[in-house]
Amino acid sequence: MKVTIKDSQTLKTVQPDIIQAHLQATGWQETGRIYNDTGAIWRLKKDTTDEYEILLPLQHNLGDYAERISDILKTLEIVENRDQFDILSEFITNYPNFTVQGVVMQIATPENDKLRGEITLLGAVFEKLQEIKTVLANQDYILAIKAYQERLQIHCIGDLVKQDNHFILNNPKNLQID
Repeated sequence: MKVTIKDSQTLKTVQPDIIQAHLQATGWQETGRIYNDTGAIWRLKKDTTDEYEILLPLQHNLGDYAERISDILKTLEIVENRDQFDILSEFITNYPNFTVQGVVMQIATPENDKLRGEITLLGAVFEKLQEIKTVLANQDYILAIKAYQERLQIHCIGDLVKQDNHFILNNPKNLQID
């Protein structure tokens, strides 16, 4: 079953330079710019007969930005023979107000002078299990310890950031044990 991602808020978080780097790394060639450099045309000649084209929007303020990113995901799904969630998880570098639900896999020793420390969650990021690191303090840190000991799921909201293929949840809030 193929899933098409249509959530415009999610699609708007994708940065054009991330897609551009992916296209360059996978053999695509930029063949031109359109509309005063608001878009770039990328082409890939896969076989002697198959040629693909992507219109990459270069500015977030375009009214159809999310639709163009969706089109890119559809094309890459065909060319790379991978599902859109897998491709999108590589493109997301910053997702504000992301809801994480998962299991606490690791708890770092708390800081010496504060009830605060780093935890590692195993949770779904666009339908793919990923490790997510975050720093919790006070009551949230205590709840995370309890969830770890009892193997309970937790959920919270924060700003999901991808750095060097690792996910970090900044500004975690509303942590609750399920």
